[in-house]
Amino acid sequence: MRTLRLGTRRSRLALTQSGGVAATLIAEHARDVELTEVTTYGDVSAAPLEQIGGTGVFVSALREALVRGEVDLAVHSYKDLPTGPAPGLALAAVPPRADPRDVLVARDGLTLGELPRGARIGTGSPRRVAQLRALGLGLELVGVRGNVDTRLAKVASGELDAVVLARAGLQRLDRLDAVTETLDPMLVLPAPGQGALAVECREDDKELLELLGMLDDPDSRAATAAERSLLGALEAGCSAPVGGLAFVAEGEDGMELYLRGSVTAIDGSDAVRLSVSGSVTGAEEVGRRLAADLLADGAADLMGALE
Repeated sequence: MRTLRLGTRRSRLALTQSGGVAATLIAEHARDVELTEVTTYGDVSAAPLEQIGGTGVFVSALREALVRGEVDLAVHSYKDLPTGPAPGLALAAVPPRADPRDVLVARDGLTLGELPRGARIGTGSPRRVAQLRALGLGLELVGVRGNVDTRLAKVASGELDAVVLARAGLQRLDRLDAVTETLDPMLVLPAPGQGALAVECREDDKELLELLGMLDDPDSRAATAAERSLLGALEAGCSAPVGGLAFVAEGEDGMELYLRGSVTAIDGSDAVRLSVSGSVTGAEEVGRRLAADLLADGAADLMGALE
């Protein structure tokens, strides 16, 4: 039985995420797995994501390694994937999703509401910048890049008063002790796909597709499919100020999919937020329907202002 070569970025978080998938394949499915580190363009560039293309900068090299047969599968942070299909590749699994919310890591244990006006908040995400500005707290938003440890160090050193990060990443790195507040999605809506992993392989590798399918969590797949369908229908990339969060819950006629979405002007001056519900089996249609509602309610003007 072949040893599976799992392609991963070199960051500590990526290695932790990929290592978790590898450990499950080894422990629960008796497969030998070796991690193959791949450097992506997003890892070597220090420029803001919107300047280097945003969408796909962390995944293109991994996908190319898959297509060339240099690795057998790859693990991505799902929010980094472009919404369009990748020829020759298949989304084999969406494992159970971690908490998708954003968190604040601030000096002196402060919460967002306790930070003084003019406090310097670090984030590399236009979505977070737009939504934080929309709160009207008078915060100074500072662009930052780098891994989790680099960002946390900027708070510890006093260079920044706080940073905003994904809770899931801190959880996987066992750094939740640094969190001073988990942000309410009603105030700061997460990025579509945040907290979820995407496991890809070649679509013609039927044996591996069947094996990886055992890692799939149907509710996580449905929720992320709706969120990413919303993003795709808005024709927005992963670096756009678009928020989306879906979950599966009991409805009047059985299990239903609930999706919230937002588009926020980058200066925080205006925003459109709406929600819809629908069939779990029609997740992508739910996302497209919410996108249409957002566009009809003025999101098109806000999206135009982002270009």
